[in-house]
Amino acid sequence: MTTLVRGRGWARTHPLAVDALLATVVLICMVIGSFAEPHGQQGPTWGTRTPDLPSLLLMTLGAFALVFRRRAPWSVLGATCAASLAELLTGEPRAPVVMCAVIALFTVAARTDRSTTWRIGVITMAGLTGVAMLSGPMPWYSQENLGIFAWTGMAAAAGDAVRSRRAFVAAIRERAERAERTREEEARRRVAEERLRIARDLHDVVAHHIALVNVQAGVAAHVMDKRPDQAKEALAHVRDASRSALNELRATVGLLRQTGDPEAPTEPAPGLHRLDELVETFRNAGLPVEVAMGQIGLDLPAAVDLAAFRIIQEALTNVQKHAGAAAKAEVSVVRVGPNVEVTILDDGPGDDKDDKNDRKDKSDVGDASDASGENEGGGHGLIGMRERVGALGGHCSAGPRYGGGFRVHAILPVTAKGGTA
Repeated sequence: MTTLVRGRGWARTHPLAVDALLATVVLICMVIGSFAEPHGQQGPTWGTRTPDLPSLLLMTLGAFALVFRRRAPWSVLGATCAASLAELLTGEPRAPVVMCAVIALFTVAARTDRSTTWRIGVITMAGLTGVAMLSGPMPWYSQENLGIFAWTGMAAAAGDAVRSRRAFVAAIRERAERAERTREEEARRRVAEERLRIARDLHDVVAHHIALVNVQAGVAAHVMDKRPDQAKEALAHVRDASRSALNELRATVGLLRQTGDPEAPTEPAPGLHRLDELVETFRNAGLPVEVAMGQIGLDLPAAVDLAAFRIIQEALTNVQKHAGAAAKAEVSVVRVGPNVEVTILDDGPGDDKDDKNDRKDKSDVGDASDASGENEGGGHGLIGMRERVGALGGHCSAGPRYGGGFRVHAILPVTAKGGTA
């Protein structure tokens, strides 16, 4: 088996040597055949006739032309057909030079299309057989003339079959390579989506809790000397917020653990069932938040539930950071037909530079890809919202309200097209 594989490899890398060997074998067969008399009294006999010098020359020229059958198949076919016609018209006794034309026709048929194969095959069969019947040294009805017709026809059919098989194998190989590339691209896409999802979760968790820690730490520093009780309360909120941040970070990073690693996260992903807990953290930080939540139902997909929670968390974090100390926020979550609509409003002036950078938005975005390049100097919160909503096939808009304040509105299809939020 190894020898066969090596032989095939050598044949592919040395095509000219293979063709030279084939031409030598064909020449030997033609010379041997020219000494045979097929119509002897007791059947085919050997040595009763000998080829003349012109026949030997034509056989040699035809075999030599086969050496170049892959480099110039059409020219070789023409040369071998010409040698065969010359032998049919002048040869006596006959030499089987037509064997070279049969091999050349097979090579042409294996390298061209089907329609061309049949056209050139019919022309070759008709030409060689017609000349042999009308002007050859044998009677028109002899089996040698019919043999020319049969062998040229089989050569064209065999060449077309080889070409079809090569095309079929090439198509299968190309399909397999395309499938492999598609699998690799799909794997890379899934990895990129998972990295993006984890990055969004990390951003939402860190931004929310660090903003609360910052606010409460500022309150504690401000009232430390005059109102230590209030400072202790603020520090307690800092401790709770930091503990929550650590827990959520541990759960998020736990997604990256390998199978079998210890301490895998067992806490379920946050969702609207934790909305009251989330709102309470903002209220403790000094941000008044009102919540209006309709009958959402218990059939929300996990991706939609998580996306709604993260959108509210990010929007309220932005209000806490940028809307000002006297701002108030309103959260509305309602079910409208096949969608869940999440709305977050605030009435803060938001006049600082950070707000202009981080909350700048004047366009509605329905596809995450539309927002991927929008990062003109602010944070990634709004972009993250749009990516979440776009991944689920929803619609997100965010922008200033008339008369002051900011509005975030997201429409999340209950039947989400994305598998992750």
